[in-house]
Amino acid sequence: MFDVLLSHIQNKVDITEDQKNKIPSFFTLKKLKKKQYLLQEGDICKSLSFVSEGLLKSYFPDEKGNEHINMFAFEGWWISDFNSFIHQEKAVLNIDAIENTEVLMITLENYEKMLLEIPVMDRYFRILYQNSLVTKDYRLIVSNSYTAEEKYLQLAQKNPEMIKRVPHNLIASYLGLAPETISRIRKKNSLKNT
Repeated sequence: MFDVLLSHIQNKVDITEDQKNKIPSFFTLKKLKKKQYLLQEGDICKSLSFVSEGLLKSYFPDEKGNEHINMFAFEGWWISDFNSFIHQEKAVLNIDAIENTEVLMITLENYEKMLLEIPVMDRYFRILYQNSLVTKDYRLIVSNSYTAEEKYLQLAQKNPEMIKRVPHNLIASYLGLAPETISRIRKKNSLKNT
């Protein structure tokens, strides 16, 4: 269960065998069934979660109850309402399972303790946060300057796993499009490929 996490860390930074053996002690395992919440809007986000198996989505509902998806988290991804986690304020995001999922959770106290006891983890998280900022900037550019078809095709090219595993109505929400638009784009492009 910790193999995915340790592999992810080792792909970003060098860690010793001692550090590798110590890292799991900061985490707890949680199993979620499909559609089960990891976090609900209004609760305090008590943990930063690493997906070791499965798939999650984070989203916020509008006044009509429509979901606006912020992100998907596959195996090897981190997820939380980061503002709620760091400041221990009420969450504005919901996080729930699209598939049966296992997450490794670290509390704020253990997170801070781990960064002090294993300083290379500070570098690991800095790399993740930098990559996250780049991704968010790119997503904003795509959202504001690409056509609906370009958004979908760009996503399909950059993340084919998402297209395979995530229901198309959720992809539509993530891209800010109507599900019918996604269906039309998929149909048009499948005709091109025949």
